[in-house]
Amino acid sequence: MRRLVIDTASRACSVALFEGTECIDARHEVIGRGHAERLVPMIAELPEKGLADIISVNVGPGSFTGIRVGLSAAKALGLAWNVDCEGYNSLAMLAAIALDKIGNAEPIDVAIHGGHGELFFQSFDAVGSAIADACSLLPEAAALRSKANYIVGDAAAALIDIREAGIAVEAVSDARFWPAIAHLPTLAPSAAYVRGPDAKLPTAR
Repeated sequence: MRRLVIDTASRACSVALFEGTECIDARHEVIGRGHAERLVPMIAELPEKGLADIISVNVGPGSFTGIRVGLSAAKALGLAWNVDCEGYNSLAMLAAIALDKIGNAEPIDVAIHGGHGELFFQSFDAVGSAIADACSLLPEAAALRSKANYIVGDAAAALIDIREAGIAVEAVSDARFWPAIAHLPTLAPSAAYVRGPDAKLPTAR
């Protein structure tokens, strides 16, 4: 089965085409912004313009805009190709990449910057399975939950400063690592923002 993987929930814009778990071709750029402009051209550079039997897309948590860009592209291609779309957790992907980098079977915490000074936080065991649900917490609250020796994500350093313990693992989300999370349950192709919306509907008087 040929699979297109789309990852735009972080500062990276990343796509990969797989036959089973073998990567046929991929594109990966750390761009910060501009995912909407780069994503479709990157997919078009893949063999057969990325045509696949199934599409996997990073549904977050992460960049609000990036998540929407990836989901919109995945759903549009799924409709055009008449194939299914499925989601995967951005924090699980980071945990898998970090575990590959450290080369040890160790529990790992993932912490990335969210909104309003909060962090998206989730703990994983030594094989990359989630120990608890992802949550959005103030750094001090996340530090109280963080127990792993290794921490990955762009907020790892902040967490380590509060804890006064831990080792930061440098990693950025990358579609080429999809096989490392292929054993995990898939998610619905809808945004996993974790935090509630900032805008509130007015209450009736």
